[in-house]
Amino acid sequence: MAYDVIVIGSGPGGYVAAIRASQLGFKTAIVERESLGGICLNWGCIPTKALLKTAQVFEYTQHSKDYGITVSDAQVDFDAVIKRSRGVADKMSRGVQFLMKKNKIDVIMGNGKVKSKGQVEVTDKDGKATVYDAKHIILATGARSRELPNLKIDGKNVIGYREAMVLPKQPKSMIVVGSGAIGVEFAYFYATLGTKVTIVEFLPRIVPVEDEDISKELEKIYKKKGIEIMTNASVEAVEAAGNGVKAKVKTQTGEITLEADVVLSAVGIAANIENIGLEGLGIKTDKGRVLVDKYYQTNVPGVYAIGDMVPGQALAHVASKEAIVCVEAIGYNEKKYAHKPAAIDYMNIPGCTYCAPEIASVGYTEKAAKEAGYEVKVGKFPFSASGKASAAGATEGFVKVIFDAKYGEWLGTHMIGANVTEIIAETVVARKLETTYQEVLDSIHPHPTMSESVKDAIEVAYGEAIHL
Repeated sequence: MAYDVIVIGSGPGGYVAAIRASQLGFKTAIVERESLGGICLNWGCIPTKALLKTAQVFEYTQHSKDYGITVSDAQVDFDAVIKRSRGVADKMSRGVQFLMKKNKIDVIMGNGKVKSKGQVEVTDKDGKATVYDAKHIILATGARSRELPNLKIDGKNVIGYREAMVLPKQPKSMIVVGSGAIGVEFAYFYATLGTKVTIVEFLPRIVPVEDEDISKELEKIYKKKGIEIMTNASVEAVEAAGNGVKAKVKTQTGEITLEADVVLSAVGIAANIENIGLEGLGIKTDKGRVLVDKYYQTNVPGVYAIGDMVPGQALAHVASKEAIVCVEAIGYNEKKYAHKPAAIDYMNIPGCTYCAPEIASVGYTEKAAKEAGYEVKVGKFPFSASGKASAAGATEGFVKVIFDAKYGEWLGTHMIGANVTEIIAETVVARKLETTYQEVLDSIHPHPTMSESVKDAIEVAYGEAIHL
């Protein structure tokens, strides 16, 4: 019942932490209350991408004549769509089970909490509590849908992302509250399958964390798809009305009432920090997140926290990297790892949104770069000028790059278009290596590809455009 490392939570932070700990020679256990893989594999990243792929395939059928192919009477089998998504998620969760066995990690099912320093209490589904000893405890309990006081998720009239993935039937109309990644992804999915979608966003523009040019482009494309968008607006109340709902929406010009089958609340996430023993140990939190140092140790030695429950971007790939840094720092201190790991640079984290067209970004937006005091060079290359994009019938969007005019430092990249989430890594690696614009231009990019548009955008920034 004693371990070197116990990880509470098995999402992309938790299971990666457990595997790395086992690789470094620590006797390791992982605690999970629901399904291995956490929200990401079971109710987030993976199954939503399966749904979005279905929407994309259906969209292809609607435009098949553009490719010289006639498809008649394509129909959506909503039950089959949901079933495929759940099947993909189940397969990935079984993959994590295999990885636990492969790495000789003990899986303990139940609700875990830190009982005291060096002890974890796990309560199983029958209510039986068992205490385990561990020299190092890593908290990786993730997050859940955030609820607004006037927009409580009841699973019927107001739903969260989990319910949106397994609705018993496709709604004819939907109000999506919030236009972050979750909101715009579900808006695309349901609108493409034929649901009338209205997005209500409190801030002045959709996908508000993105560069302003990205927001404008997505809004233009979404409106063309028939999605209604209301910015500077908020849902004040929702009430049942017949088989649907009525939502009172406050706008800049007054209050209006929208009717729909259902409301999807996509207003962000809240960290799962309750009932895991933080208060008993005096573990410090701020604004709903656990405070940690650069190696993810809390103020209590031997207790660590990673992923969505700590400050920083709430992204799966961030949680995984935090897990590795955390465990390798423990390994270094225990003389099981040769060097102290490098701390994460949170200014070089790629963000991806998998609506269609996709959005990918990293680094400074143009506005943020100027506010930080940089004199900037900006280049934009539209996919309408890309041979590969034209051949693929995917000419929407662009690549936008931002460089420091003085030293040529790559400050940021912002993309909207087909498969751009597969392209953003070039910027991440280049920024990590402190590459200048000239070194990128000196690196030959393959043609024809969507990725060469990054090079083309840099040429635009420096007045050397060949293809525009």
